[in-house]
Amino acid sequence: MECLLTRLDEKILSLKKRSKKALVAYLVAGDPDLDSTIELMHGFVDSGVDIIELGVPFTDPIAEGPVIQAAHDRALKNNTSLGKIFSLVKKFREKNHDTPVILMGYMNTFLANAKALKESYFLGTDAVLIVDIPGESNLEDFGINKENLASISLIAPTTSKDRIAKICDSSSGFIYYVTLRGVTGSSHLDINEAEKNIDYISSQTSLPIFAGFGIKTTDDAVNLSKISDGIVIGSSLVQMIHEQSESREYKKIYDYLIEMSEAIS
Repeated sequence: MECLLTRLDEKILSLKKRSKKALVAYLVAGDPDLDSTIELMHGFVDSGVDIIELGVPFTDPIAEGPVIQAAHDRALKNNTSLGKIFSLVKKFREKNHDTPVILMGYMNTFLANAKALKESYFLGTDAVLIVDIPGESNLEDFGINKENLASISLIAPTTSKDRIAKICDSSSGFIYYVTLRGVTGSSHLDINEAEKNIDYISSQTSLPIFAGFGIKTTDDAVNLSKISDGIVIGSSLVQMIHEQSESREYKKIYDYLIEMSEAIS
């Protein structure tokens, strides 16, 4: 079957033509509930988000800090499954046909749903980011057919140059550069180290490089957008969603995203 040009491909091309940096926003599906997740996804887009990263809840999310771990726990208590997330994305596509959706999760979940994942592009999913397998791995070796799905990989400050080359070769869509040594939501952003590493990654691939982990302020966003093709905001959004989960009033979140979008424009 001929590979289709995915929404992610089209979005990246569109951003490049406009010399615009990408704003990628993360939230955990099912936290506080699935209806709120869809509402937030649409609100994110209206607030300037270019790409949505949808966290697939897992019992042991080893790459996540306490904020996102707690969100995974809450989503699992709501019985959020990958099957329900596929249905959620399909429903999102009833109103939004263009915004790329990436599923970010852990290997066991995707292996258990490998057959459904094969069809997930046609339900509206554009990429997967599987946190707990080596980035240079081929998903097909694990029994996951990623026809028409981009395979996003993480590269950390500690990743060796040899592995960086291999990860770039096996990745598609974009490279996700982890700006921090630690879990999501950590502090101590070293912009000089990030710039040096992103420059090296750029020499190994033509894929865009988005930077994430630890972006909280507009200063963080501006500084990282200057040295990358886009930024990923996660823990700060997940925390804000939790804080507003009882009132279901998300204007503060949307205002924050508008501010971030304008900061990197």
